[in-house]
Amino acid sequence: MGQEAISFLDFKFNKQIWSALEEMGFDKPTPIQAKSIPLAMAGHDVMGIAQTGTGKTAAYSLPLIMKVKYATGKDPRGIIIVPTRELASQIDEAIRQFAKYTDLRIVALVGGASIKLQREQLEQGSDIIIATPGRFMELYFESRFELKLVKTLVLDEADKLMDMGFMPQLRKLLEILPVKRQNMLFSATMSEKTIELSNEFLEYPEVVEIAPQATVIDTITQEGYLVPNLMTKINLLDYFLRKSDFEKVLIFTKTKTSANDLYKFIGRKITDSVRVIHGNKDQNTRLNAINDFRASEVKIMVATDVVARGIDIREIDLVINFDVPLIYEDYVHRVGRTGRHFKAGRAITFINPAEVYHIGKIEKIINSKLPMLDLPAEIPKLPTPKEEKQVIDKEIDYQKRAENPDFKGAFHEKKERPKPKPTRTREKKPFKYKRKR
Repeated sequence: MGQEAISFLDFKFNKQIWSALEEMGFDKPTPIQAKSIPLAMAGHDVMGIAQTGTGKTAAYSLPLIMKVKYATGKDPRGIIIVPTRELASQIDEAIRQFAKYTDLRIVALVGGASIKLQREQLEQGSDIIIATPGRFMELYFESRFELKLVKTLVLDEADKLMDMGFMPQLRKLLEILPVKRQNMLFSATMSEKTIELSNEFLEYPEVVEIAPQATVIDTITQEGYLVPNLMTKINLLDYFLRKSDFEKVLIFTKTKTSANDLYKFIGRKITDSVRVIHGNKDQNTRLNAINDFRASEVKIMVATDVVARGIDIREIDLVINFDVPLIYEDYVHRVGRTGRHFKAGRAITFINPAEVYHIGKIEKIINSKLPMLDLPAEIPKLPTPKEEKQVIDKEIDYQKRAENPDFKGAFHEKKERPKPKPTRTREKKPFKYKRKR
């Protein structure tokens, strides 16, 4: 049914949506939109699995706007739950554009932003709420809105919702939502966790899977470099940032500390056109950094995985994985920040000896081998410091034990030495005081 839609004109949208789409230059739907929109508009529960950057937001938000149509009452009729503040802000912006010529009231509820302002917005009434689970439940239990009128629930980036431990809040949400409603779940991967979530929230869903799960789109060129240590990673990063003519570069790290350190290094040694974003930054700082990067006011952004999912920043030429992600599905999301909207992109991953194991797991998920290239001749081969080598060797030992419990490496647990037997001592006779005569 959805395959027949080759133009947005094939969908029975109202005039208000048509005007907005025309103004935004929307003409031909992406495959996930072509298949999901007719099913959603027919009232089916939908489970959409598609690679990042394929237009999932429009696939569920356009049918939702059509269903809600116009402002009425005070309480919401559509709820969209997402894992991160950045994704909530982006969806809020997109839906406002789609609903530009309607009077719909759209409210974003996210942590790290002014709860007072969000209370005031809810007081004015809402038709569609986009929210992270924690802030949504907090304001619901303050009785800021009711859920009796909710007809549609959307769970976006469902696998990440599970990875981030939001299942308790989602189950509470399930208890307070009306039983009779339409549900839509969208994700880039159909993991076991995603299936578990769909079993709890969806009833007889229509499954729309556009590409094999956890695959990387063809427009992205992937490369891997084996590096012996941290300093070599830094030298390789310096090489790519200086030698490239990329307009926008997004660098992913595993930890907030690494993100801060790289941000300082780039700002001090290469360019001040750089921003950093991670979970410790407040909401305004994070949004300002994303907006500056989106507007090309800065060339380089260093980030943790808070921006790996769902964030649509166009014209990112290069993604660098400074560290290999330990949640393997996040590799797909990271590299999916480039090559969006059918444009060419490049993704480079730096791999130290302890990260080779994780690359093997990622290759199984994406069902392809990561092309490995030799280090450029300009990169000096520096020895690995003793402390770093010990950390790497210990991690490799741990990985081998995880695969083979009988493996005994250099860092296996040593047996406890038997306690020495106590030496026998002559028992001392109690002292007797002899009274002098």
